[in-house]
Amino acid sequence: MSQQSAAQQDVPAPSPDPVPNTRIPIKFEDWLSVCTISLLAIITFANVLVRYLTSGSFAWTEEMSVFLLIILTMVGTSSAFVRRQHIAIEFIAKGGSTARQKRLSVISTITVLAFFILLTILSIHLVMDDFKWGGTTPAIGIPSWWYSVWLPVFGILIVLRIAGVLARLIREVS
Repeated sequence: MSQQSAAQQDVPAPSPDPVPNTRIPIKFEDWLSVCTISLLAIITFANVLVRYLTSGSFAWTEEMSVFLLIILTMVGTSSAFVRRQHIAIEFIAKGGSTARQKRLSVISTITVLAFFILLTILSIHLVMDDFKWGGTTPAIGIPSWWYSVWLPVFGILIVLRIAGVLARLIREVS
C-alpha cells in the first residue's frame, strides 16, 4: 500500500450535518426544494427543446424560472438557518470562549430575525400594492400578486424557523 493511500485512510470521513429536532420536520423544506428544482429543470428543458425544434420559445418560461428561483432561495434560506449552515464570519463567530460564541450566536440570530420580520412586513405591503393596482406580468399577463404573495408566505416560514433556532440557542445559553 502506498503512503498516499495510507494517509487517506487516516482521514475520517466528514460526518453528516446534524439535523435539529424541530416541530415541523426540516424535510418539508427539503422536499419543497427538490420539487422546485425539478419543475425548474423540466420547464427549462422543455424550452430548450422548443427552441431547438422550432426556432421559437415559450415566453412564459423565463418568468416562471425567475419565480421558481425566488421560491428556491427562500426555502433554502429557511433550511440553512435551521441547520445552522448560514453565512458567518468565522473569525468572529468561532473566536473566544464558548460562552462568547453562544452570546454572539444569539445576537446575530436576533438581528437576522428582525431583518426577516421587516422583510415579511414590507413584502405584505408589496402584495397589497400589486393587488390594489392590478398589475400583470409581462409574458403571461397574470396578476403580479400571484407571484409576490409567496414572499410573505415564505417570509413567515423563515421567521418561524429563525424564532425556533433562537429559542434553542437561548435554552443552550441559560
